Amino acid sequence: MRAAILQLNASDKPLENLSHILTMVRQAASDGAEFVFTPEVSNCLSTSRAHQNEVLCHQEDDQTLAELCNLARELYISISIGSLALKTDDADGRFANRSFLINRLGEIVGQYDKIHMFDVQISKTETYRESAGYRPGEKAVVADTALGKVGMAICYDIRFPLLSNALAQAGAETLLYPAAFSPITGAAHWHSLLRARAIETGCYVIAAAQTGTHPTSGPKARTTFGHSLVVDPWGEVILDAGTDAGVYAFDIEMDN
Repeated sequence: MRAAILQLNASDKPLENLSHILTMVRQAASDGAEFVFTPEVSNCLSTSRAHQNEVLCHQEDDQTLAELCNLARELYISISIGSLALKTDDADGRFANRSFLINRLGEIVGQYDKIHMFDVQISKTETYRESAGYRPGEKAVVADTALGKVGMAICYDIRFPLLSNALAQAGAETLLYPAAFSPITGAAHWHSLLRARAIETGCYVIAAAQTGTHPTSGPKARTTFGHSLVVDPWGEVILDAGTDAGVYAFDIEMDN
């Protein structure tokens, strides 16, 4: 199957990001891609919870999700939305970091809320408390797709092999790790962790990533590692997208 990763440099403006994504999906499809993968928080990468409250929507009202479902149906392709930042009805106002798999008919065939929150101190000046703004999911998900059975995970989930092993034991042939990875931890561990998850499970691993310094309105700049990867079950890297935003095509052949 011909597939493509969209490596994004998303802003904190959902409609602006959507416009870029729609153009890139069409480009990928015109080049023969039958399955397109986007990174974590494709709709809005923000360091400001106040800004998120202004621009984010509940799932049923999210324009990015609706338009990508429509585009999948129009182009007759499958789309993995790495994740969307979405409002919830939680009393504490926390958001969901939610991934979606869309089939060729534009139907949602799988959705997954990120389980492991990125609560870490990387350096004296770089600290993340994802759980302050997002509530963790509670359920692992394997979905049937045009690529076979796909196990859904997001970014920091990569550090927890019990999740990938559970997905593989549930029948997953491919694992997804869409990400907005820190440059520091990315340089140290990104390639090693993705190859390890592939080798230990015998699965393909597809990891679409955010990249670069992101144009956001919050008080703190955000930079991500890039290097979207595709890894085969032997641990060989099929694709490394480097650090430039763009559309990256690859071929994947599943054993039947």
